[in-house]
Amino acid sequence: MVDQQLIRFTLDRARVKPEPMGSVQLVDWPEPVVRVQTLSENGLATIPAHYIKPHADRPSLSAGLDGAASIPVVDLEDSDGGGAAAVAEACREWGFFQVVNHGVDRGLVERAVEVWRAFFRLPLEEKQAYANSPATYEGYGSRLGIDKGAILDWGDYFFLHLLPEKLKSPEKWPAMPTHCRQTVQEYGDELLKLCKRLMKLLSISSGLDVDRLPEAFGGDDVGATLRVNYYPKCPQPELALGLSAHSDPGGITVLLADDAVKGLQVRKGDRWVTVQPVPCAFIVNVGDQIQILTNAIYKSVEHRVVVNAEKERLSLAFFYNPKSDMAMGPVAELVTADRPAMYPAMTFDEYRLFIRSKGPKGKSQVKSHQKYDSLRPTMQPPCIRA
Repeated sequence: MVDQQLIRFTLDRARVKPEPMGSVQLVDWPEPVVRVQTLSENGLATIPAHYIKPHADRPSLSAGLDGAASIPVVDLEDSDGGGAAAVAEACREWGFFQVVNHGVDRGLVERAVEVWRAFFRLPLEEKQAYANSPATYEGYGSRLGIDKGAILDWGDYFFLHLLPEKLKSPEKWPAMPTHCRQTVQEYGDELLKLCKRLMKLLSISSGLDVDRLPEAFGGDDVGATLRVNYYPKCPQPELALGLSAHSDPGGITVLLADDAVKGLQVRKGDRWVTVQPVPCAFIVNVGDQIQILTNAIYKSVEHRVVVNAEKERLSLAFFYNPKSDMAMGPVAELVTADRPAMYPAMTFDEYRLFIRSKGPKGKSQVKSHQKYDSLRPTMQPPCIRA
């Protein structure tokens, strides 16, 4: 019986060691974890109450579908050298952009998608072998945050550490389907190269030397993680979210979206815009650490995921993060008398505790970290160096 299964789908805690981060250790989930895929496949006509969002947070499923607004597209092979200028405009106006001609092999991308689709089609018992805990989040999961009684998101995921090597947990990398581990590693290696290119563009576009932001991130000693999102069909998509509104706590996110099933929405002013994925493109957004490093010249932007009554949806989010134990604050070149440092220095280990303990909460984290509510002039990036 499905009900009996739901009772025993708790985490395999014994295999996970708590990861000390700051003064807090996140050890166990507050409640037994139920897999959303199981709920969906059970043919529910209505969703459980703890997935129903408050009225103010419920989605507009038609947001931005008229094509009146869309995030910019940046060609990384721009023969005129306008990539940095395009990135600067996209970051100022949206905080999001799509990249084409990015150099990642299409065949590899397709293989990565297929192995993860195959993973989520495995029997539940096989997937449960990789169940995660809030200690590291690595493995098969279904919730963010450890608040008891929280309203949950309609989605499952698989989260992996790629860098640094010391954080990798080989036992959490799926052995099935065949070639999953090899494909994930190859995909991660290629996305890492892409992120290094993007960091240089972000540095140039903010008026800094090409290597300034990469160096502030820790050089080659950075962090990288992969979160594979699986959003099952939802019988009441107007009441739920696949992922609640949030800004990403890290540096930059490179998302491989499902171009056949839309779901990502980006906040633009007081409205939500549904992103129209460009085939073979990646969707890039700046996270809170870029906002901090650039002293809010570039700002992270809230985004969320809506779900679908007719179709499941899969996406791969690659997170490129700073060296986790290095204090991060605004770079000196972007601090002036008129625009003093807006954020105190804090390590990423300390910073990411918020979303790991509280779950996605809009932009409340980076706002609470800010020293000043407003500054006199709005600083624009200096002239972009050729």
